Amino acid sequence: MSAARPFLVKVCGVTAPADAELAVAAGADAIGVNLWPASKRFVDDGTARDVLAAIPEGILKVGVFVNEAPADVAARVATLGLDRAQVHGDEKAAAFEGLDNCVLIRAVRVRDEKTFSLEAAWEPGLWLYDAFAAGYGGSGLQAPWPLIARLGRRPFLLAGGLTPDNVAAGIAAVRPDGVDVASGVESAPGRKDATRLRRFIEAARAASREL
Repeated sequence: MSAARPFLVKVCGVTAPADAELAVAAGADAIGVNLWPASKRFVDDGTARDVLAAIPEGILKVGVFVNEAPADVAARVATLGLDRAQVHGDEKAAAFEGLDNCVLIRAVRVRDEKTFSLEAAWEPGLWLYDAFAAGYGGSGLQAPWPLIARLGRRPFLLAGGLTPDNVAAGIAAVRPDGVDVASGVESAPGRKDATRLRRFIEAARAASREL
């Protein structure tokens, strides 16, 4: 990880303004809202606006999209005031050439070594490496840390099954540029837990200082 790039902690799948406030108070750098209708943590645009309005200046606002048309992604980035668009499905890089790479977070569900070559055409501002599972993220399954450590392209966030109890080990093993968490800090799908949020971010910050 570059010493000039701060370690980033992203809390994803936030469904309520109060949970956004909890995450920010605990020290999150980025808040994600899931705009994919099939997600357990889906929020419609109206709820997304309420959540995003609770996020102060300086905290990244991220929208999660799955297999949505690039023009629609760009439009919703503008109308919702998002800082980043996380594309988490089976999208093709060529289709997103018109969207600023700095805005893009490319989420990759890592199955095996071939996954990385299949994603090679992308040039996002930030990668996110997740576990491969049915659906598109939020499974709570642990990503294959050794593969990501060896083949991940920087800068990248480590996701997939991270919790307050294993995030330090994940950071030590993979040496990511940041981490992403959803289910690991919840009391129920889409409901964040203040204690787990605080413990997770404290553990992540402590581990990142050892990189």
